[in-house]
Amino acid sequence: MPWLYVLFAAIIEVFWVVGLTHSDTVLQWAGTVVAIILSFYFIIKACEHLPSGTVYAVFTGSGAAAIVLVDILVFGEPFAPVKLIFIALILIGVAGIKLTDDTGGPEGGES
Repeated sequence: MPWLYVLFAAIIEVFWVVGLTHSDTVLQWAGTVVAIILSFYFIIKACEHLPSGTVYAVFTGSGAAAIVLVDILVFGEPFAPVKLIFIALILIGVAGIKLTDDTGGPEGGES
């Protein structure tokens, strides 16, 4: 379940980053604030069970990759093949961090 919290936080991060850029009305800004609160709530829940460094690295890496893809696919940001290479590197790093994470319990694997 802790990794689902990280996934939820990363997905919601896309919405609040888009909201920071594109919000024009009070309702849109309120939605952005709610998304920020939810995103950080899920990060806090994940950190109760996983090492905070790992959680933060996975959250920011996967969120950044998703935001770049949303910019390209939804907002017409110019596509460059090199962007996909760098996104792949981020995702490889995130997967590597997760694979080498040695969580041994609620304290997040601390000895």
